Amino acid sequence: MKINKDDLDWAVSQEIISAQQADKLWTGLSEKHKDQPRFTLVHTLYYFGALIIIGAMTWFMTSAWEIFGGGGIFLIASAYAAGFTFLGAKLWSKENLRIPAGLLIVIGVCMTPLIIYGLQRWLGLWAFDDPGEYRSFYKWIKGGWFTMEIATILAGLLALRFFKFPFITAPIAVALWFISMDLTPILFEGNDFSFQERKWVSLVFGLCMIIGSYFVDLKTKHDFAFWGYLFGCLAFWCGLSLMDSHNELSKFFYCLINIALMGVSIFLRRKVFIIFGALGVYGYLYHISSTLFEDSLLFPFALTLQGVLILYLGITLNKHGNKIESLIPQDLQALRPNARH
Repeated sequence: MKINKDDLDWAVSQEIISAQQADKLWTGLSEKHKDQPRFTLVHTLYYFGALIIIGAMTWFMTSAWEIFGGGGIFLIASAYAAGFTFLGAKLWSKENLRIPAGLLIVIGVCMTPLIIYGLQRWLGLWAFDDPGEYRSFYKWIKGGWFTMEIATILAGLLALRFFKFPFITAPIAVALWFISMDLTPILFEGNDFSFQERKWVSLVFGLCMIIGSYFVDLKTKHDFAFWGYLFGCLAFWCGLSLMDSHNELSKFFYCLINIALMGVSIFLRRKVFIIFGALGVYGYLYHISSTLFEDSLLFPFALTLQGVLILYLGITLNKHGNKIESLIPQDLQALRPNARH
């Protein structure tokens, strides 16, 4: 339920609460949610500007930067990181500028892989193999990126130690997601690995990310688990969905796992699980329909029936959702993280 000032004014007009209580409640709620991102023009500009800066030094990096050499890249990236981190730290003490301050800290953290790349290129030291140009960091799976990813995670954790800004977990989660892919050539001797092994590593690592995010979710007041859940689900679900399914039984188990994800979404109060779960169930239902009604005039009707059944399920959950949640045993209720809005 989302509450705005008009709702409180209505409560006052209905004599449910007094005007003084409404003012105190609104002030308290505003204070509680002051650091949470909102879709206002100002906050949108904050995030959009930060993403442009991050993109300029990460995803949109061109090969021309290699002309600076490893030393030049290291110094430029270090200057970027130091400058943005210093400015963010200065603004952090100002309550009304916490969000831009936190975003500046995030930019500093996002410079970490470029700093480490420049240092490694400069010194010619690679933990595994030379992965090539930095712009390929966001395109290709290679064990040589591993050091850059570990350094980014450590930089993010260090930043969180001093600045409790949830969006700092975004570069940490992305680095963990990259590790879930880049671990495969490390674990299976360079490039001598199969696509099947890559899928298993992604699945297991994604599951570990989800479990880790759950414990973070239990312990924290603000939402520091969102990005871990998102990229953990992405790694787990992609690994699961790309698994070879040669028989109908394995496809059915795939459907059950996705239904379980939808159940996890209700338990953890997280929409991300129901999105991935619904995609998986939809894929299975499409497979069943296309198998049973292949080249049949009934195929569109079969899909329509499935859609109607899913809509009916949604209506039922909307009507009896609270009753269903109340059926969760008290012992399990205690294991649920706080609802995030």
